[in-house]
Parts: sequence; structure tokens; C-alpha cells
Amino acid sequence: MRNLYYVAIEGPIGVGKTSLANLLSERLGARLILEGFDENPFLADFYEEPERYAFQTQLFFLLQRYQQQQELRQVDMFHNLLIADYMFVKDRLFASLNLDEKEMTLYDTVANLLEKNVINPDLVIYLQADTNTLMRNIARRGREMEKNISEEYIDALNQLYTEYFFRYQDTPLVIINTNNIDFVHNQGDLDEVINYIRQPVTGTKFFNPVAQ
Repeated sequence: MRNLYYVAIEGPIGVGKTSLANLLSERLGARLILEGFDENPFLADFYEEPERYAFQTQLFFLLQRYQQQQELRQVDMFHNLLIADYMFVKDRLFASLNLDEKEMTLYDTVANLLEKNVINPDLVIYLQADTNTLMRNIARRGREMEKNISEEYIDALNQLYTEYFFRYQDTPLVIINTNNIDFVHNQGDLDEVINYIRQPVTGTKFFNPVAQ
């Protein structure tokens, strides 16, 4: 990972962002920054009543992630590799899906102010999967608060991510199709992913591994 100091992993719910971030951190001796989804007091209520709790949920995540990003500014990233399981902009993607027009206007006002002080990653890894794979992963991990997530919601979110990264040009980007691999339980798959992202990246690269 030469010349990389800050790597962010992104993708929809259930694609394996946190798992890969943990594995890369262990393998590469990197500092790990994880989004604290379980610290959001509104998230479980949002999954039960999305329209009622969407704005509180998004605002909490926005401010929580901003605080984490400000802590990054105190880290000497030029001596220690840092791996995060999210990008700051992800909250805007969720907000655009979950908030109504008036809520989104207010959200944008706050987010636009905060984004000015956020550090861009040196590399973004976008993990991609089809909706059926995401739903299987969500069911497999069995989080209580996620039991009511609908396939329609995950499919809409998945499409939103696809559209966003289709246009993404802010940093070097590696897109990894995870439908046919299991880097959590298959050492060979993990090695293949790590070897690929170790290669120099300029612009966008697509990695479409075939199942072993």
C-alpha cells in the first residue's frame, strides 16, 4: 500500500465493509476507524418507522461521522496507514433516499458546512454486490435491528450506490464485485483482494474475481 495513508471502504448495507476493514487492518497493521452505527439511538426506531425517525437518524450519523473525521486531523496519517469502513459522503446518499424535500434542504445546509473540513481518502474501495447477495448477508449476520429491512429498501440503496460511483472521480477508486467471493471465510479470496488493491491506482479500476 505504498503512498497510501488513508483508505476508505464503501458499499451498501451487508456488502462486507467492516469485515474487510478489520481484515485489512490486521494484515497491514493499519489504524482502524469504524462507523459506530450501534451508537445511534434512533437507528432501531428508524427501521421500525422510517418516515418518523429518518431525520434524527441521519443528523446523528452526520454529526457523529464529522466528529470522527475531525479526530483524523489530529493523526499523523503520513506515518500510519488508516483504514475506515465508510466515506463521509455516504450519509448524504442515505439522506437523499430517506428524507423528504424539506428535511433534505435542512440537512444539506448543515452537511455543506461540515464537508468543507473533511479530509478526502487517498483511495476508495467500493464493494459491489447484487441485492440478493446483500439480503443473504444481512440475514446471515442476524442483527436484531435489521430484521425488518425490506428488499425494496436495499435494492433502492444499492442502485443509489451504483449511480454515485458510476460518476465518482474525486479520488482513485477500486470497484470490487463481491458476488462470487468470500474474503471473510476464504483466505485465498482475501489474498486476491489484497494483492489487487496493492497495485497502483489512478482513476478507476474494476476487479471482478471468479469464484474458486
